[in-house]
Amino acid sequence: MLSDESASVGLPIRIVVLTIIGMIGMYAILSAVMSTPFVPESMFAASNCSSFNMSGTIVDSPELIVSVFNNDGKPVGGANVVVWGPGKEKATGGITDHDGEFRYKLLNISLPQGKTEGYLSVKVMQEGYLDYSNEYFVKVRKV
Repeated sequence: MLSDESASVGLPIRIVVLTIIGMIGMYAILSAVMSTPFVPESMFAASNCSSFNMSGTIVDSPELIVSVFNNDGKPVGGANVVVWGPGKEKATGGITDHDGEFRYKLLNISLPQGKTEGYLSVKVMQEGYLDYSNEYFVKVRKV
């Protein structure tokens, strides 16, 4: 055996110091990973109709049902829904129920001057989700 003990002198303290430095580094990495910002989920909206014709009477005004759901197809309740008319000067809004639905009777829809068709626009907002908007949500035609 070797009689030189200089290699082992101070070895235990070096192991302890390196272990503490390693633990501090691990803590720094874990705290950085755990403090990453929350990435909001996507949501989507669908309608019970893709287009409708209007003749200017209240009788032919359909009920628009906007269904809001997440990536998994589960309904998103409590979402704010805003629907704009084709001319963008009138809007209506509401909140989805627990089934993710917002119902609205389409009344007083008017197309821009000189146009025979246009689109209803929709914007949906809910905390924890990315906002959803669609400028061509439902087509409106004047007959």
